Amino acid sequence: MAKYLVTGANGGMGRAICKALTAAGDEVWGIDKAADGSARVIAADLTDSGSLEAAFNQVRAEAGALDGIIHAAGIYDLFSLAEISEDAITRDFNVNLFGVYRVNKLFLPLLNENSRVVIISSELAPLEPLPFTGVYAVTKAALEKYAAALRMELQLLGHNVVVVRPGAVKTDMLPASVDKLERFCAETRLYPVNAERFRKVVDRVEARNVPPEKLAKKITRALKARRPRLVYKINRNPLLLMLNALPKRMQLWVIRKAIG
Repeated sequence: MAKYLVTGANGGMGRAICKALTAAGDEVWGIDKAADGSARVIAADLTDSGSLEAAFNQVRAEAGALDGIIHAAGIYDLFSLAEISEDAITRDFNVNLFGVYRVNKLFLPLLNENSRVVIISSELAPLEPLPFTGVYAVTKAALEKYAAALRMELQLLGHNVVVVRPGAVKTDMLPASVDKLERFCAETRLYPVNAERFRKVVDRVEARNVPPEKLAKKITRALKARRPRLVYKINRNPLLLMLNALPKRMQLWVIRKAIG
Protein backbone atom coordinates (compact mmCIF):
# COMPACT_ATOMS: atom_id res chain seq x y z
CA MET A 1 0.00 0.00 0.00
CA ALA A 2 1.44 3.33 -1.11
CA LYS A 3 0.73 6.81 0.23
CA TYR A 4 0.21 9.80 -2.05
CA LEU A 5 -0.46 13.53 -1.88
CA VAL A 6 -2.74 15.07 -4.54
CA THR A 7 -3.10 18.82 -5.04
CA GLY A 8 -6.32 20.18 -6.47
CA ALA A 9 -8.04 17.21 -4.85
CA ASN A 10 -11.55 18.65 -5.20
CA GLY A 11 -11.22 19.43 -8.90
CA GLY A 12 -12.40 17.09 -11.63
CA MET A 13 -8.97 15.62 -12.30
CA GLY A 14 -7.97 15.58 -8.63
CA ARG A 15 -11.12 13.74 -7.55
CA ALA A 16 -10.69 11.12 -10.27
CA ILE A 17 -7.04 10.58 -9.30
CA CYS A 18 -7.87 10.25 -5.59
CA LYS A 19 -10.65 7.79 -6.39
CA ALA A 20 -8.47 5.67 -8.69
CA LEU A 21 -5.64 5.46 -6.16
CA THR A 22 -7.99 4.65 -3.29
CA ALA A 23 -9.62 1.92 -5.42
CA ALA A 24 -6.13 0.46 -5.97
CA GLY A 25 -5.72 0.12 -2.20
CA ASP A 26 -3.53 3.17 -1.67
CA GLU A 27 -3.88 5.93 0.92
CA VAL A 28 -4.37 9.44 -0.38
CA TRP A 29 -4.16 12.87 1.22
CA GLY A 30 -5.47 15.83 -0.72
CA ILE A 31 -4.86 19.57 -0.74
CA ASP A 32 -7.40 22.01 -2.07
CA LYS A 33 -8.24 25.64 -1.49
CA ALA A 34 -11.47 24.55 0.20
CA ALA A 35 -11.94 21.23 2.00
CA ASP A 36 -15.07 19.25 1.10
CA GLY A 37 -15.62 17.60 4.47
CA SER A 38 -13.40 14.64 3.71
CA ALA A 39 -10.96 13.89 6.51
CA ARG A 40 -8.19 13.40 3.99
CA VAL A 41 -8.68 16.66 2.04
CA ILE A 42 -6.87 19.51 3.75
CA ALA A 43 -7.76 23.14 3.07
CA ALA A 44 -4.64 24.94 1.89
CA ASP A 45 -3.85 27.70 -0.59
CA LEU A 46 -0.96 26.97 -2.96
CA THR A 47 -0.10 30.68 -2.94
CA ASP A 48 0.11 30.82 0.87
CA SER A 49 3.21 29.22 2.40
CA GLY A 50 1.69 29.36 5.88
CA SER A 51 -1.38 27.29 5.00
CA LEU A 52 0.81 24.83 3.08
CA GLU A 53 3.05 24.39 6.10
CA ALA A 54 -0.01 23.58 8.22
CA ALA A 55 -1.04 20.99 5.62
CA PHE A 56 2.48 19.56 5.66
CA ASN A 57 2.38 19.14 9.43
CA GLN A 58 -0.95 17.33 9.22
CA VAL A 59 0.21 14.98 6.45
CA ARG A 60 3.45 14.27 8.30
CA ALA A 61 1.54 13.44 11.48
CA GLU A 62 -0.98 11.18 9.72
CA ALA A 63 1.04 9.59 6.90
CA GLY A 64 4.58 9.72 8.23
CA ALA A 65 5.97 9.40 4.70
CA LEU A 66 4.80 9.57 1.08
CA ASP A 67 5.46 7.56 -2.06
CA GLY A 68 4.50 10.31 -4.44
CA ILE A 69 3.06 13.76 -5.10
CA ILE A 70 0.56 14.36 -7.90
CA HIS A 71 0.04 17.97 -8.97
CA ALA A 72 -3.49 18.31 -10.34
CA ALA A 73 -4.12 21.89 -9.19
CA GLY A 74 -4.08 24.64 -11.77
CA ILE A 75 -5.98 27.60 -13.20
CA TYR A 76 -6.77 28.59 -16.77
CA ASP A 77 -6.94 32.09 -18.13
CA LEU A 78 -7.88 33.24 -21.60
CA PHE A 79 -7.14 36.83 -22.57
CA SER A 80 -4.87 38.82 -24.83
CA LEU A 81 -1.35 39.44 -23.56
CA ALA A 82 -1.70 43.13 -24.41
CA GLU A 83 -4.80 43.52 -22.23
CA ILE A 84 -4.61 41.05 -19.35
CA SER A 85 -4.12 42.62 -15.93
CA GLU A 86 -0.87 42.25 -14.04
CA ASP A 87 -2.79 40.77 -11.10
CA ALA A 88 -4.24 38.02 -13.31
CA ILE A 89 -0.96 37.01 -14.93
CA THR A 90 0.80 37.06 -11.54
CA ARG A 91 -1.93 34.83 -10.07
CA ASP A 92 -1.58 32.34 -12.92
CA PHE A 93 2.16 31.96 -12.39
CA ASN A 94 1.66 31.86 -8.63
CA VAL A 95 -0.62 28.81 -8.89
CA ASN A 96 0.53 26.95 -12.01
CA LEU A 97 4.28 27.26 -11.42
CA PHE A 98 5.17 28.59 -7.97
CA GLY A 99 2.46 26.50 -6.27
CA VAL A 100 4.09 23.33 -7.62
CA TYR A 101 7.50 24.58 -6.49
CA ARG A 102 6.23 25.35 -2.98
CA VAL A 103 4.60 21.95 -2.48
CA ASN A 104 7.62 20.02 -3.78
CA LYS A 105 10.09 21.97 -1.67
CA LEU A 106 7.99 21.57 1.47
CA PHE A 107 7.02 17.89 1.11
CA LEU A 108 10.32 16.57 -0.29
CA PRO A 109 11.54 15.39 3.16
CA LEU A 110 8.51 13.07 3.40
CA LEU A 111 9.27 11.16 0.18
CA ASN A 112 10.31 7.53 0.47
CA GLU A 113 13.04 6.14 -1.76
CA ASN A 114 12.05 5.82 -5.44
CA SER A 115 9.06 8.12 -5.05
CA ARG A 116 7.27 9.75 -7.97
CA VAL A 117 6.45 13.40 -8.54
CA VAL A 118 3.75 13.67 -11.21
CA ILE A 119 3.20 17.10 -12.75
CA ILE A 120 0.13 17.62 -14.93
CA SER A 121 1.03 20.05 -17.68
CA SER A 122 -0.91 20.55 -20.93
CA GLU A 123 -0.71 19.53 -24.56
CA LEU A 124 -0.22 23.26 -25.24
CA ALA A 125 3.07 23.42 -23.30
CA PRO A 126 5.42 22.27 -26.11
CA LEU A 127 3.36 23.84 -28.92
CA GLU A 128 3.22 27.31 -30.42
CA PRO A 129 0.53 29.08 -28.36
CA LEU A 130 -2.78 29.91 -30.00
CA PRO A 131 -3.81 33.55 -29.76
CA PHE A 132 -5.32 34.51 -26.40
CA THR A 133 -4.16 31.29 -24.70
CA GLY A 134 -0.69 32.73 -24.23
CA VAL A 135 -0.80 33.23 -20.45
CA TYR A 136 -1.85 29.64 -19.78
CA ALA A 137 0.59 28.26 -22.37
CA VAL A 138 3.51 30.27 -20.98
CA THR A 139 2.87 29.10 -17.40
CA LYS A 140 2.67 25.47 -18.56
CA ALA A 141 5.81 25.80 -20.71
CA ALA A 142 7.64 27.24 -17.70
CA LEU A 143 6.24 24.41 -15.58
CA GLU A 144 7.69 21.83 -17.98
CA LYS A 145 11.10 23.46 -17.90
CA TYR A 146 10.88 23.41 -14.10
CA ALA A 147 9.91 19.71 -14.23
CA ALA A 148 12.90 18.92 -16.46
CA ALA A 149 15.29 20.71 -14.10
CA LEU A 150 13.69 19.05 -11.07
CA ARG A 151 14.02 15.64 -12.74
CA MET A 152 17.75 16.17 -13.19
CA GLU A 153 18.15 16.93 -9.50
CA LEU A 154 15.73 14.46 -7.92
CA GLN A 155 17.23 11.52 -9.82
CA LEU A 156 20.28 12.06 -7.62
CA LEU A 157 18.04 11.46 -4.61
CA GLY A 158 16.45 8.37 -6.15
CA HIS A 159 13.14 9.92 -7.23
CA ASN A 160 11.36 10.14 -10.61
CA VAL A 161 9.63 13.20 -12.09
CA VAL A 162 6.87 12.45 -14.58
CA VAL A 163 5.07 14.99 -16.77
CA VAL A 164 1.55 14.31 -18.05
CA ARG A 165 0.31 16.34 -21.03
CA PRO A 166 -3.46 16.04 -21.40
CA GLY A 167 -5.57 17.63 -24.07
CA ALA A 168 -9.12 18.66 -23.18
CA VAL A 169 -10.44 16.79 -20.13
CA LYS A 170 -14.13 16.89 -19.25
CA THR A 171 -14.02 18.74 -15.94
CA ASP A 172 -15.38 22.02 -14.59
CA MET A 173 -12.46 23.71 -16.33
CA LEU A 174 -14.18 23.31 -19.72
CA PRO A 175 -17.28 25.38 -18.88
CA ALA A 176 -15.01 27.75 -16.98
CA SER A 177 -12.94 28.24 -20.13
CA VAL A 178 -16.14 29.02 -22.06
CA ASP A 179 -17.02 31.64 -19.44
CA LYS A 180 -13.56 33.17 -19.74
CA LEU A 181 -13.90 33.25 -23.52
CA GLU A 182 -17.27 35.00 -23.21
CA ARG A 183 -15.71 37.54 -20.88
CA PHE A 184 -12.81 38.10 -23.26
CA CYS A 185 -15.16 38.62 -26.21
CA ALA A 186 -17.13 41.16 -24.17
CA GLU A 187 -14.16 43.05 -22.74
CA THR A 188 -11.47 43.10 -25.44
CA ARG A 189 -11.01 46.39 -27.25
CA LEU A 190 -8.21 45.27 -29.55
CA TYR A 191 -9.62 42.00 -30.95
CA PRO A 192 -13.46 42.09 -31.13
CA VAL A 193 -13.76 40.41 -34.55
CA ASN A 194 -10.91 38.00 -33.88
CA ALA A 195 -12.42 36.96 -30.56
CA GLU A 196 -15.72 35.94 -32.14
CA ARG A 197 -13.90 33.86 -34.75
CA PHE A 198 -11.61 32.38 -32.11
CA ARG A 199 -14.69 31.18 -30.21
CA LYS A 200 -15.36 28.72 -33.06
CA VAL A 201 -11.77 27.42 -32.90
CA VAL A 202 -12.03 26.84 -29.14
CA ASP A 203 -15.35 25.02 -29.57
CA ARG A 204 -13.77 22.62 -32.07
CA VAL A 205 -10.72 21.96 -29.88
CA GLU A 206 -12.65 21.42 -26.64
CA ALA A 207 -15.37 19.30 -28.24
CA ARG A 208 -12.83 16.46 -28.41
CA ASN A 209 -12.43 15.71 -24.70
CA VAL A 210 -11.91 12.67 -22.47
CA PRO A 211 -13.32 11.87 -19.00
CA PRO A 212 -11.00 12.57 -16.04
CA GLU A 213 -11.08 8.86 -15.17
CA LYS A 214 -9.07 8.12 -18.29
CA LEU A 215 -6.40 10.57 -17.17
CA ALA A 216 -6.45 9.11 -13.65
CA LYS A 217 -5.87 5.62 -15.07
CA LYS A 218 -2.80 6.82 -16.96
CA ILE A 219 -1.40 8.56 -13.88
CA THR A 220 -1.97 5.44 -11.76
CA ARG A 221 -0.04 3.44 -14.35
CA ALA A 222 2.82 5.96 -14.21
CA LEU A 223 2.94 5.71 -10.42
CA LYS A 224 3.07 1.91 -10.46
CA ALA A 225 5.43 1.41 -13.42
CA ARG A 226 8.89 0.05 -12.60
CA ARG A 227 10.43 2.53 -15.03
CA PRO A 228 7.92 5.27 -15.79
CA ARG A 229 8.13 7.35 -18.94
CA LEU A 230 9.37 10.90 -18.64
CA VAL A 231 6.26 12.22 -20.41
CA TYR A 232 2.78 10.71 -20.83
CA LYS A 233 0.41 12.16 -23.45
CA ILE A 234 -3.34 11.78 -23.66
CA ASN A 235 -6.02 13.10 -26.02
CA ARG A 236 -3.72 15.15 -28.26
CA ASN A 237 -5.81 17.30 -30.56
CA PRO A 238 -5.19 16.52 -34.25
CA LEU A 239 -5.91 20.11 -35.34
CA LEU A 240 -3.24 21.47 -33.00
CA LEU A 241 -0.79 18.77 -34.08
CA MET A 242 -1.33 19.57 -37.77
CA LEU A 243 -0.93 23.29 -37.14
CA ASN A 244 2.33 22.80 -35.25
CA ALA A 245 3.70 20.51 -37.96
CA LEU A 246 3.79 23.53 -40.27
CA PRO A 247 6.72 25.96 -40.45
CA LYS A 248 6.28 28.78 -37.96
CA ARG A 249 5.61 31.45 -40.59
CA MET A 250 2.99 29.21 -42.15
CA GLN A 251 1.36 28.82 -38.72
CA LEU A 252 1.15 32.60 -38.43
CA TRP A 253 -0.49 32.79 -41.85
CA VAL A 254 -3.04 30.10 -40.99
CA ILE A 255 -4.02 31.88 -37.77
CA ARG A 256 -4.38 35.20 -39.60
CA LYS A 257 -6.64 33.57 -42.16
CA ALA A 258 -8.66 31.72 -39.54
CA ILE A 259 -9.35 34.50 -37.06
CA GLY A 260 -7.79 37.67 -38.47
